Amino acid sequence: MANSPNHWTRSEILAAIYLYTKLRFGQLDHRNRDIIQLANWLGRTPSSVSMKLSNLASLDERIVESGRVGLKGASTLDREIWAELDGNWDATIREAGEIYDKLATSHGEESDIDLLDEVKSSIATTRLSTIEVRTTQARFRRSVLTSYNATCCISGLSDAKLVVASHIIPWSKGIHDRMNPRNGLCLSALHDKAFDRGLITVLPNLRVCVSSTLKNHTDQSPLMKLLLSCDGQRIVKPDRFSPREDFLTWHATVHGFI
Repeated sequence: MANSPNHWTRSEILAAIYLYTKLRFGQLDHRNRDIIQLANWLGRTPSSVSMKLSNLASLDERIVESGRVGLKGASTLDREIWAELDGNWDATIREAGEIYDKLATSHGEESDIDLLDEVKSSIATTRLSTIEVRTTQARFRRSVLTSYNATCCISGLSDAKLVVASHIIPWSKGIHDRMNPRNGLCLSALHDKAFDRGLITVLPNLRVCVSSTLKNHTDQSPLMKLLLSCDGQRIVKPDRFSPREDFLTWHATVHGFI
């Protein structure tokens, strides 16, 4: 897939986007081993791949909003594919993942070894449909936890083993955004369960709202008090891929908050 130094094909850009979803903003360095690996697969220099990832970062709304600066040389094709990604995350990132996997295989390597290990350890059957679902879930989890540095955006709990990548629009409803990290929040198991049941929501202004059901509950346990204490609190924003306002509006509306 080698090309002239300045010309990136659609397939190459998609491979770069896939890698972008795996790395934190601070890891977009030419010395990063994943960047070096992709550069070898593409027949490019690590600096070239690092620059492309920084170009893509300049298209990430959360990166721009936070004042961090990616390189501003994003091409027309970069922008077109990024818009395609934002319009149908699942289809685009699935295509990107397939390209990334083929690059790995063609160079005698396994793609996403950590992801595959997680998938294999979480299923008791090798049915293809089950593996595909678990792979999708694992990719979503990785993207969300990477964006939030594995930290609950409400409680501040920071431990990858104790937080959940929670869908804003559920798996069964948002069929085009199952892998979209902008359809996700990193939550502790407690806050995830409350969010899933509509006992709390996150409003489009990124403030937590607790339901009247919880506020009127007679239970005064420490866990209940913990949930009540977050009412009106602003969530900690992710490093990238901010939750989309329309997704948050959907959740708040469905559960009767607005």
